[in-house]
Amino acid sequence: MAPAGNFESMQAALDNGADSIYFGVEQLNMRARASINFTLDDLEEISSRCKAKNVRTYLTLNTIIYDHDLSIIKTLLKRAKETGITAVIAMDQAVLMAAKEMGMEIHISTQINITNIETVRFYAMFADTMVMSRELSLQQVKKITQQIEKDQIKGPKGELVEIEIFGHGALCMAVSGKCYMSLHNHNSSANRGACKQNCRKKYTVIDQETGVVMELDNEYIMSPKDLCTIDFLDQISDAGVKVLKIEGRGRAPEYVAKVIKCYRDAIDSIADGTYDKAKVIEWMLELEKVYNRGFWSGYYLGQQLGEWSKGSGSHATQKKVYLGKGEHYFPKPKIGQFKIEAYDLSIGDTILVTGPTTGAKEMVLKEMLVDDLKKDKATKGDSITFPVDFRIRVSDKLYKIVKNEEIQA
Repeated sequence: MAPAGNFESMQAALDNGADSIYFGVEQLNMRARASINFTLDDLEEISSRCKAKNVRTYLTLNTIIYDHDLSIIKTLLKRAKETGITAVIAMDQAVLMAAKEMGMEIHISTQINITNIETVRFYAMFADTMVMSRELSLQQVKKITQQIEKDQIKGPKGELVEIEIFGHGALCMAVSGKCYMSLHNHNSSANRGACKQNCRKKYTVIDQETGVVMELDNEYIMSPKDLCTIDFLDQISDAGVKVLKIEGRGRAPEYVAKVIKCYRDAIDSIADGTYDKAKVIEWMLELEKVYNRGFWSGYYLGQQLGEWSKGSGSHATQKKVYLGKGEHYFPKPKIGQFKIEAYDLSIGDTILVTGPTTGAKEMVLKEMLVDDLKKDKATKGDSITFPVDFRIRVSDKLYKIVKNEEIQA
């Protein structure tokens, strides 16, 4: 299950093996400020493009809801139903009731904080899929899935309730994301999708009675490392989990492309019996190339908790540098044309092309023409062409992928 903060990321998910995508519309979702978000008018295109790939679509309406939001909720749900959106991810009872009345499939958000079988049994009257609390161990998750099977707990569609867990991405120090730190400090509520990420900053802790500054082993004591489960994905499968949710609606399309591709490959490897340590090492090296705060296994394996980030920002081994934008596409020879607006580009460089319909396409530049002449290097102001196996549009952007140390401050 892939995150989609915009059309670029959505297309990246579709191109790299996602079975479903989840997204927000306007303000009533938990990434209201972290990503661009879609509008009501986008729902038809989202539904159409995903149905063409046989990919399910989930609308997130999982924030705290106030009275003045109720009419908006009904409008969103009505439009989602009309355009064929698969399901709504919800946590507020008002959303659950409204969706149920409309006959729309419901998934329970992790914000509800489901931690036991009786809570699953209760919400089965509303939902076919439930996201477990992020604080559960795999043993606890497995016990719940086994009990669902034993007791034949079914959702509104008459099928056994499916269990979903977070598999990769940012973790919050708060219980399943319920945090009021941002609201307290900035009057900007995380529970309304407007987190300011205070926890990712450096703090000094002072004993108010003595004035002594506490010495800490790690300066970022409220910023957990990112969750990564690809090295024990076989155990997750064995625990009866049906949906693996990738966090990252605020992330770039190349992040979505890379992460979804790795987990798609890993899941398929488990299915065909080729999942092994050598492949895990390869996937980990790929995952380290895109945004991350360092990795840990979260709460699933039950080891000592509290693996904090060693610093602010990303620990990715690679970054993208903007080069220019798309100018034209020649369909018969399959040639793309770009205008270089910044930095140099050379044969052998790894490049990335992103766009609303392109998604995120990465390739090694093997040949190019600079102002219609074959050259090994292009600079700012040049118009370049090179072979591509996808259509280039004027909305596309061209980047060069470089190692972190190659980027100048």
